[in-house]
Amino acid sequence: MKKQWHLITGVEPGGIGEECGLEPGDRIGAINGHEIEDFFDYQYYIEEEFLRVEVLTKDNEECTLEIEKEEDEDLGITFESFLMDEYQSCCNKCVFCFIDQMPPGMRETLYFKDDDSRLSFLQGNYITLTNMKEKDIDRVIRYHLAPINISVHTTNPELRCQMLHNRFAGDILAKIRRFYEAGIPMNSQVVLCKGINDGEELDRTIRELGEFLPYMESLSVVPVGLTRYREDLPKLEAFTREDAENVLAQIQGWQKHFLAKKGTSFVHASDEWFILAGREFPPEEYYEGFGQLENGVGMMRLLIGEVEERLAQLTGDERERTVSVATAKLAYPTICRLAKQVSRKYPHIHVHVYCIANTFFGEQITVTGLLTGQDIRRQLAGRELGEELLLPCNVLKADEDIFLDDMRLSDLAEALQVPVNIIQSEGQDFVDKIIGGKI
Repeated sequence: MKKQWHLITGVEPGGIGEECGLEPGDRIGAINGHEIEDFFDYQYYIEEEFLRVEVLTKDNEECTLEIEKEEDEDLGITFESFLMDEYQSCCNKCVFCFIDQMPPGMRETLYFKDDDSRLSFLQGNYITLTNMKEKDIDRVIRYHLAPINISVHTTNPELRCQMLHNRFAGDILAKIRRFYEAGIPMNSQVVLCKGINDGEELDRTIRELGEFLPYMESLSVVPVGLTRYREDLPKLEAFTREDAENVLAQIQGWQKHFLAKKGTSFVHASDEWFILAGREFPPEEYYEGFGQLENGVGMMRLLIGEVEERLAQLTGDERERTVSVATAKLAYPTICRLAKQVSRKYPHIHVHVYCIANTFFGEQITVTGLLTGQDIRRQLAGRELGEELLLPCNVLKADEDIFLDDMRLSDLAEALQVPVNIIQSEGQDFVDKIIGGKI
């Protein structure tokens, strides 16, 4: 296979790379005789104290640099691509795939189906393992990369092939066993689809994944998200309140089992199940350190605790202020409750909490992170917004002030004729942004 040459785009002033003569435009192909495939290879091999670095200069000349350094010292260079390689796209066509339920005409990046195992370690992404070949598994074990987050959905081989629409998807337990035997920490996820992988199939999945404790550290169960754009897709039903009660009872039965046998609850229900069932969120200790927050397990309980902790630090005063907070259906009852707690501490602060229905994706989508600027603008037009509108940070693209529908935060502020500010995902910022000013 032809050697990959990785383009250097930045060289730190005074760093080892600069001292050795590396410049932007040069390329690195191998270290100590090991060809570099991506970021993980590079990070692994530069830990050595003596390096022989194969370089292709910007003048297209090959040379080898000999470098002596401290064991964990970096070369001080950056590359064209974060991964030093192309991102791996998903080879599945899952029956519940959210991207397949997206409307046309959105920005191109929103349609990219990511299933890159490397992003599991770098960003916490959940992956199906269907892209992983034996050499990829060997490399994870050799470098002891961890934790790896796995979208399992079911451990039934035939059913998993059907759900992922991939005839090679049935070997999930064999791959998990490889990681287990190597002592690689793992987390897992089930997107539950009514009448498909629930009931007895969910029991089987929980039981078989539980056999990989303690390295399989946790399992989350989340309900499928269904948009209004499901033409020509498999028919899936939304869960009812009764269904949510049954799922919670099933999971809690397993939690008791694992607590008695292993000292951990292991499997957790996402917040949606408690809200759909009309139940209070469990206490903080139930969530065992909130290890599955990214899957919506315990987010509301953590926010409640953080807000209460922040309010306990404050004495309150007579400041006067009116603000508004917009959120989605799922979080709305909790946000209303927390806003009232703030107002009790600060009696002259008035908070209008507005529930934004998701007409863009369909009203069965109830999470705040999938709200669009146009829905917020349309539903808040003419409403009492006070001195400013506050929005949770997850309505925006991670690195830009832009909504899913490409509306900018400034455009929303101009349309509503009110300043729009962002609340970070923590209770202290929720309180501080509402009360405003110096504390």
